[in-house]
Amino acid sequence: MTNKNPSTSTSHRELKRSLLSARKLALMTSVVTGLCIAGNGFGTSSGNSFFGTAAHAQASNATTVAQPSGFAELVERVKPSVISVKVTMKEKVVDADSKTDDSSDSPMERFFRRFGGPEGMPQNPDRGGRHGEMMGQGSGFFISSDGYAVTNNHVVDGADKVEVTTEAGRTFTAKVIGTDPRTDIALIKVDGGSGFPLVKLSEGKARIGDWVLAVGNPFGLGGTVTAGIVSASGRDIGSGPYDDFLQIDAPVNKGNSGGPSFNMQGEVVGVNTAIYSPSGGSVGIAFSIPASTVKTVIAQLKDKGSVSRGWIGVQIQPVSQDIADSLGLKKAEGALVADPQKDGPAAKAGVEAGDVITAVNGQTIKDARELARVISGISPGTTAKLDVLHQGKTKVVNLTLGQLPNAREIKADAETDGKGSTHGTDVPSLGLTVAPAGKVDGAGKEGVVVTKVEPKSAAAERGLKKGDLILEVAGKSVSSAGDVSAALEGARTEKKGSVLMRLRSGDASHYVAVPLANG
Repeated sequence: MTNKNPSTSTSHRELKRSLLSARKLALMTSVVTGLCIAGNGFGTSSGNSFFGTAAHAQASNATTVAQPSGFAELVERVKPSVISVKVTMKEKVVDADSKTDDSSDSPMERFFRRFGGPEGMPQNPDRGGRHGEMMGQGSGFFISSDGYAVTNNHVVDGADKVEVTTEAGRTFTAKVIGTDPRTDIALIKVDGGSGFPLVKLSEGKARIGDWVLAVGNPFGLGGTVTAGIVSASGRDIGSGPYDDFLQIDAPVNKGNSGGPSFNMQGEVVGVNTAIYSPSGGSVGIAFSIPASTVKTVIAQLKDKGSVSRGWIGVQIQPVSQDIADSLGLKKAEGALVADPQKDGPAAKAGVEAGDVITAVNGQTIKDARELARVISGISPGTTAKLDVLHQGKTKVVNLTLGQLPNAREIKADAETDGKGSTHGTDVPSLGLTVAPAGKVDGAGKEGVVVTKVEPKSAAAERGLKKGDLILEVAGKSVSSAGDVSAALEGARTEKKGSVLMRLRSGDASHYVAVPLANG
């Protein structure tokens, strides 16, 4: 039998543990050393002792390594200006039998989840969710020392009472000075009090990749700060014709609505208003109203309590590549006039259906949304110069802007449902059957009504459907199937690959480029 020396065995185990610990330390130190070197741009130093070299590197660089400064100083400066907004309103009694599920919402309403405001308000449990009051919370920020503050329209919309709470814990009653549903901006003012900390709206344009800090009241947790970057700009989320949102990845949630996003100079670059959220919580995609838009809207709300926008009286649509090819345009840019409103500023100035507006006051117009934003930013009564492409030639049109109506005033000449006493005449090359509008009940007198669309035809592929009213084909008015065929034949003679058709669906007019079949 071999006798084991306990002290020797213990000594071996301690030595093994010591070596293992040394190995772990070596690995850890190598990582630290590597970080220090990478962070300062130093070259590796030669030395006989690995541990000695690492220790030397840490010791010599302890006071010189540049650590991330964080956002603490910035937060201390801007956070006092951010407020929590609490709203109270009378709850509307809803019959359970009248409630609908998500199937009644529009795709965009289901796609984008608003946060804060009435749609996110919990019901008062003491009232059983049927009578009494509803409450909700959002965010906002002071823009003046005497208590003017910015928030979202959907936060205060319909509110009977508005209260704001400052970072210091003081609560004030506030009144709504004015709102603008089209941009979702609201201006409120605190009753009483002065010397409120304020922040400025940025004069510059946020760049993609810039740091942003979002400060607000998510889930009632006032004074919450999150950080991220500007992920994109010019986002259209389908909330209105003036969509021009910044997309940020700073986490925002319900209750952040109306709160500011700051740049590193402590200026407000955007007002947080919407998120994309399949789950209802933050997934890193939030949308902010740019400071430039907020500044323009707030100035009018403070001055007169409402917003007046320029208006030229046209229905417009984007210029797709197919439409650009049909019009002979080199680029798919500009705004295509689908229908100038009768007696509107554009119609009076000579703008016609089929014209493409390419610039306003020398500013290039890239698409229909940009035209809407530019025109809306010009005061009513102002003269504007439009560059217009008319039948392949450029012309300049000067017109005086009207004021954008609060409600839609233009209606279709007639509703078309395809019902009538005729089955129509086929237009085989397009896969259509049409009938003169005058022979279809309720279709009016202009154009031809689509009474049938062949599946998988050229017309079906471009979205034409039964009941559509075709007003023009290749720039020519049509009133019969023969007119349609003649216009198509003329386009083929000119060796065009597609033909532009002006349609009316319901109360909206638009153009569609339909490819031409050979023969």
